[in-house]
Amino acid sequence: MTRKSASMHRVPSAGGVEHRYPQGHLGHLNDVEHHALKDFKVLLEEKKLYTPGPPPSHDDPTLLRYLRARKWIVHDAYAQFSETEKFRAANEIGVLYETIDIDAYEVSKKLYPMFTGRRDRRGIPIYVYQIRHLDSAAVAKYEKSTSLAYSNAKTDGKTPPKLLQLFALYENLTRFAQPLSTQCTDREHAETPITLSTNIVDISQVSLKQFWNLKSHMQAASQLATAHYPETLDRIFIIGAPAFFSTVWGWIKRWFDPVTVSKIFILGPADVQPVLYSFIDPKNLPKAYGGELDWDFHEEPNFDDEFKRIVTWENGHTALPPGPMYWQPYGDGTRLELVAVGSKNKKHRMERVATIPVAFPARKGAESTMTESTTTENTAVESKSEETVLTPVTNGQKASEASAEDLQILFIGDANKDKASDVSEKVAADPVQTKEAVVVT
Repeated sequence: MTRKSASMHRVPSAGGVEHRYPQGHLGHLNDVEHHALKDFKVLLEEKKLYTPGPPPSHDDPTLLRYLRARKWIVHDAYAQFSETEKFRAANEIGVLYETIDIDAYEVSKKLYPMFTGRRDRRGIPIYVYQIRHLDSAAVAKYEKSTSLAYSNAKTDGKTPPKLLQLFALYENLTRFAQPLSTQCTDREHAETPITLSTNIVDISQVSLKQFWNLKSHMQAASQLATAHYPETLDRIFIIGAPAFFSTVWGWIKRWFDPVTVSKIFILGPADVQPVLYSFIDPKNLPKAYGGELDWDFHEEPNFDDEFKRIVTWENGHTALPPGPMYWQPYGDGTRLELVAVGSKNKKHRMERVATIPVAFPARKGAESTMTESTTTENTAVESKSEETVLTPVTNGQKASEASAEDLQILFIGDANKDKASDVSEKVAADPVQTKEAVVVT
């Protein structure tokens, strides 16, 4: 692989040309997108779902996620936004995150994608998900713990506790990892807020029976996330795919919209390292996947040098404590504070753990680019700053079913006699070569 193929500017985002990062993100809007954002705000304000502030009830990066997910069709974005706000209010997602039992939160965290503490070449946080740890015994234990877990949040009575607890993890993405990444300036387009994540999904050592047993659990989690956390996924690299994966792929495709499916890249063994290197510097890639990073699944984030440079620890802390936490404006607005929340023995925690400088402080009267705070749900603690974010839904489209023959059509490696370096160039330069997903073998 050449140095050129690995350069940051040669690694566009997935999801079609209209979604290539940073296009469609704050600071990189064309005239049509600018007008769509303006009209979206007017409509939401008319529907009493948005107040302009200052500070605004929802920040521009959050609103743009809904518009990107719905291809800039304002009324479609409104429909999804409205449903999400109803869901969040009915289940008090903000209260859930800020009062959830810390031990229960930690149990949940170990069964889903984990933040490595590193970022890809564009500055987007990297998550790793090893499916083999989500076996039936672990799920049963998790479900039992969620039924007993403490939180002050009321629920709609329809959404299972296990899924609500999962949403607390999505809140951590949008209220911790993404805001932290946003304040790092060692990246191109440093003034553009980070609202995406890069995911490595490791399905090695997973049997067909295990996939089948997890099918309903993963389907429900995926569909709820797609509905209520739009446009927070960028590329999804699936590695370790077994021979029977064509069957599993037929299920998975139906859980996501076509835009999300187009972001999925299934890598064969020979292409894991070269393709991932084109998106991720080796020092930020775990050793298990051919990189240099000393980090294993279930470990806490191993933060990169930029994170370490900007963080000032407070109140005796030298590392992150367990449990949920979020960033919020601090002092005169030139810094953010990291607040550790959650509950221990039903006692609520609110403690400042660290502070970081705001890379580009907002000018007086300008729109905030920090986090979205919503006024549609009641909260039980002070200083509420909410964010709704993780997977897109497109305009009335449905993913088609896939057979083994259908999956074979997507293979681009051996069929074209490509070298691994050529394949990584293809994936980096053209994220949507096929109608569904790119499969590299």
